[in-house]
Amino acid sequence: MEQLIMLGTGNAMSTRCYNTCFYLSTPAGGMMVDAGGGNGIFRQLHRAHIAFEQIHHLFVTHCHTDHILGVIWLIRKISPLLHRGFYHGTFTIYCHNEVKDALLTMCRIVLPAKIFKAVGEDIIIKEVTDGQQCQVDDMQVTFFDIGSTKMKQFGCDALLPSGKHVVCLGDEPYNARNARYARGADWLLCEAFCLYKDRAAFRPYEKHHSTALDAGRLAQELGVHNLLLYHTEDTHLSTRKQDYTAEAASVYSGKVWVPCDLEVIDL
Repeated sequence: MEQLIMLGTGNAMSTRCYNTCFYLSTPAGGMMVDAGGGNGIFRQLHRAHIAFEQIHHLFVTHCHTDHILGVIWLIRKISPLLHRGFYHGTFTIYCHNEVKDALLTMCRIVLPAKIFKAVGEDIIIKEVTDGQQCQVDDMQVTFFDIGSTKMKQFGCDALLPSGKHVVCLGDEPYNARNARYARGADWLLCEAFCLYKDRAAFRPYEKHHSTALDAGRLAQELGVHNLLLYHTEDTHLSTRKQDYTAEAASVYSGKVWVPCDLEVIDL
């Protein structure tokens, strides 16, 4: 079964939901994308019934705290499991060069030497470049530079065994340079910082983010089949699903998904 397990859906400063990260599950394995901003990732994985031993592939989009710091905690957890023989195989972390440098620097500073020893042995930080393809279990994943206006960031296009394309645009507005990945996608995962009507309060454009209305217009223009919105503000969680769905659907004819933390979506 091909599923998307949303471990978190909130933006960097969210306190009522976890930072945006997810696990893309396929019959032969899967790939985790980002890990949030701290050891709260342990709680989310526990609640999602995802064992550390089954996580063998992780893609880190960029160096912002709400995406990268949870990775340090995963390394902190998986390294002893490897040492004690409870984790089999390798743990591969896919990322661009700046993320790789940041991870290695942080690991050296904050992890005990016996934990850090596994990095480079059974924990592999694999640097990927713009347009590079990698076979990740039964998926073919293409990593691409999103053309960030803030910090270097990569997205990914995962070709599933079923032939469906799941495209993650990261947490910044779409850049036309990536049309070849996003156009006609079966699933487009797109940030929506807030509702358009609330833009004065949350100032998404000043922060290089989009609204649900912007995401809907984008999805319609690109002809995608399913639009999934994440990386939102967290002050309207009780009505977020219905409000964001309605705003995006007002300009988009496909299916809109606004998941909650830990929601599982069949792809």
